[in-house]
Amino acid sequence: MKIAIADAKARFADLIRRAENGENIVLTRHGKPVAQLTGAPRAQSLPLFGALKGRIRIDPDFDTLPEGFVAAFGASTDPE
Repeated sequence: MKIAIADAKARFADLIRRAENGENIVLTRHGKPVAQLTGAPRAQSLPLFGALKGRIRIDPDFDTLPEGFVAAFGASTDPE
């Protein structure tokens, strides 16, 4: 769609909506194209579950604390 800048001022909200829906709008001055309105790329959303499948690895010793770790915080390793 081609539209003069003067006309575009009055219809700006409508032109933005049309650009969001994929239409290309060419703004003209004295009949010559000077600018173009296009919709911005839509953000691609990731699925909530499974989005990182195969990208995260947990080591087998994940739950094992390093030697002296608890003692470094002044806590006892004795359960009593």
